[in-house]
Amino acid sequence: MTEHDKLNIGIIGAGVAGMSAAWDFVNAGHHVTLYEAEPEVGGLAAGFRDPSWDWALEKFYHHWFETDQDMLDLIAEIGQGDKVLFPRPKTSYWMDGKITRSEISLSALFLPISPLAKLRLAFVGAYLKLVPNWKPLEKITAHEWFTRYLGTEAYNKLFRPLLIGKFGERYQEVNMAWMWARIYKRTLRLGTFQGGFQAFLNVLADAIRGRGAVIHLSTPVQGIGQQGGKPTITINGETHVFDKVISTASPGFMLRAVDGLAATPYGQQIAGLSSIGAVCVVLALKESILTDGTYWLNLPANTPDKQASEFPFLALVEHTNWMDKAHYNGDVLVYCGDYIPANHEYFRLSETELTERFIGVLAKVNPDFRRDWVRAQWVFRAPYAQPVPGVNHSQHIPPIETPFPGLYWASMSQVYPWDRGTNYAVEIGRRAARLALR
Repeated sequence: MTEHDKLNIGIIGAGVAGMSAAWDFVNAGHHVTLYEAEPEVGGLAAGFRDPSWDWALEKFYHHWFETDQDMLDLIAEIGQGDKVLFPRPKTSYWMDGKITRSEISLSALFLPISPLAKLRLAFVGAYLKLVPNWKPLEKITAHEWFTRYLGTEAYNKLFRPLLIGKFGERYQEVNMAWMWARIYKRTLRLGTFQGGFQAFLNVLADAIRGRGAVIHLSTPVQGIGQQGGKPTITINGETHVFDKVISTASPGFMLRAVDGLAATPYGQQIAGLSSIGAVCVVLALKESILTDGTYWLNLPANTPDKQASEFPFLALVEHTNWMDKAHYNGDVLVYCGDYIPANHEYFRLSETELTERFIGVLAKVNPDFRRDWVRAQWVFRAPYAQPVPGVNHSQHIPPIETPFPGLYWASMSQVYPWDRGTNYAVEIGRRAARLALR
C-alpha cells in the first residue's frame, strides 16, 4: 500500500469498540487517531487502582464468559492469550431472608420453590440454553413469556424481582430475546485478565500505538461535521478532516454532536432508542461480607421504588471471592451496583449520601458487618450504561453506516440481542471497521 492509498481515520472513544476498530485499521496500514474524553482508555470497562494494590479494579463490575469468542480472539491476536483467567465463582440469590445458591446448574434443585416450579424452571432453562433462534422471542415481552411458560411461582420468585431491580418501572417493556441472550451465552466460569481489565485495555492501547495509532486522552470531541464530502471532528475549536470517522459514543452525544443529524430519519431512529444508567459504590473492607464464598449475590426487588425496596441496589458483588485479595493488598473488595434512569436521584445524591444509603443495608446480609470495616470507598456513575430493548427491537436499531458520507456509529445500543459487554464491543467495533474499509 502506498502512502496515497492510506486512509486518515478518526475514532471517537478509546473504549473497547474504538480500540478494536483501530486494531483492524492499523493492521490494514491506515493512519488512525483516537479521541478519548477520559484520562485513561477503556470507557465503561476502565478501572482504577488504589496505591496499595498490585492489580487494577474495574469501576463497574466486569467479566467474560467462555463463549466470548470475539474478545478471546482479539486477545490471542495481540499475543496475550496466556493472561486470561477463567475461575468458577459462586452465584447466589437473596431469597426468603437468606443467601441461596442459584445458577444454571444442579444447584437449582435446592431453590425454595415447589417441585412443579422446579420442573418448569428446568425445561425453560434448557430451552433458552439450546435454542439458537432469538427472533421469535423479541415479539413478546419477558414478563409475558415467563408468565406463560415458566409460571407465576418461579417467575415471581426469581426473574420478576430481577427485572424490576434492573429496569424499574419499565420492566414489563423488555423483550424476551434480551433475556434469552443473557442465558444462552452464560457460562459457569467467568473470565478476566491478569492485572484486571485495565491491564488488558492498556496492552491493547500499546498494541495499536505500536502500529502507528495516536491516542489523545482527556480530549472530548465538540462536534462532528462534513467538509468537502468528508467527515470532520472538532477538538478545542479546531476542525480536523478525515477520510472516515467512527463514533462509539452514546445516542445522546450523537444527537448533540453531529451537525444536522437530529433532523434526519436516522437521527429520529437514534432519538427513539432508550437506555438507563448505572451506579457502583465500591468498598474496600477489612472483613468479608459474603462469608459463604458467594461472588455475585442477586438482590431482588418487589417494587421499582428503591426506597421502598428491601435493598436500595440490585447486586452485591464480592470481587475478592472471585479474584485473590492478595492482588489488592488484602482488601476485601465489594461492589454495590444498580441500574437507574439518568434522571434518578442516585445521580444527584452526593458520593457520601449514596455510599451511606448503600452501606446501611449490608448488615441485613451479614449481621456482623460494622461501619468501621470500611477502609476506603469510591463511587462511579454512568448515565448511559444499559439499553432498554422493547418488542421487535431489531426493527428500530440504526445501522452502523450513517447517512453522512464516511461517518459510522458503533455503540452498545446496536449490539442487540446481546447484552452490553466488552465481547460485543469488540464485535461491533471490528464490524464497523470492515464496513469503513469495504
